[in-house]
Amino acid sequence: MKKLAALSCAILTAASVFAGGSSDKAAPAAEAKAIVLRYAENQPKDYPTTKAAYEFARIVEEKTNGRIKVEVYYGAQLGDEKSVIEQMQFGAIDFTRVSISPLAEFSKSLNVLQLPYLYRNPDHMWKVLDGKIGADFLKSIDSAGLIGLSWFDAGARNFYNSKKPVNSIEDMKGLKIRVQESQQMMDMVQALGANPTPMAYGEVYSALQTGVIDGAENNWPSYESTSHYEVSKYYVLDEHTRVPEIQMISKMTWNKLSAADQKIIQEAAAESAQIERKLWAEKEKASEAKVKAGGSVITELSPAEKQKFQDAMAPLYTKYGAGFEDLIKDIQNTK
Repeated sequence: MKKLAALSCAILTAASVFAGGSSDKAAPAAEAKAIVLRYAENQPKDYPTTKAAYEFARIVEEKTNGRIKVEVYYGAQLGDEKSVIEQMQFGAIDFTRVSISPLAEFSKSLNVLQLPYLYRNPDHMWKVLDGKIGADFLKSIDSAGLIGLSWFDAGARNFYNSKKPVNSIEDMKGLKIRVQESQQMMDMVQALGANPTPMAYGEVYSALQTGVIDGAENNWPSYESTSHYEVSKYYVLDEHTRVPEIQMISKMTWNKLSAADQKIIQEAAAESAQIERKLWAEKEKASEAKVKAGGSVITELSPAEKQKFQDAMAPLYTKYGAGFEDLIKDIQNTK
């Protein structure tokens, strides 16, 4: 009941924000045009996605001469990703940036983008996402009351461990690897001959330090910011998954905007996405330099060895790609 009451209050607040945009001709012009929208971001203020959210807000305000203001709430002030998505469906929050993982609940096709070794490299991923295939994925969440605007980078996830360098699939055998509480992730690690160990993210450092697990997997910035490199120095660039993120707007908010303002929002989303990708690349380089200076040993798989990792994923493509075989082929064949 408390959650319902809070949500109802939030909806009323959101409605009042748009009250000035009604067609009441008696209202003063300035009041009629004033719109304030809320953007939820769960990362810290200095994180690439948060910085890009502020850039989005700046661009919107500039393009509307201050008529539309976007307030950014960072650090999960408005809730975690799941609760923010729920609030957006009711129009209580206007914008956010989230991983596609929780959105797959509303669009099963998004699971395809989480398949291991789906892309040849980052350029391949952006050709897919910035083209028709990516546009179709953005539209796939419409039925959930969400409008996909643009794609943000979240880097590639790689394995790391405290035991030895990984140069081949044989080196993965027997390693106890922490994974998210996801059956697909568990199946991936198992297919490589390692032992998947589901565990809360906050417990990983101590588990690595005490030997409860041998390793984990994540992108450069996360490996560095969590200080996992201090207790797990062997990092292999296998790039098993590249899970992009979506910048989106509540459909209820979208429908209250004029066609001209919708166009401005789309333009700002596209511009801020390009900014975020540059910020992410800079963050990756800084994190890589820091962990190398801290003593991490970085290895890179040869093309032949990486192919072995990819070949081991055949059962996952059969299990999780069922019904989307043609889509997977289209992605793999994108040049």
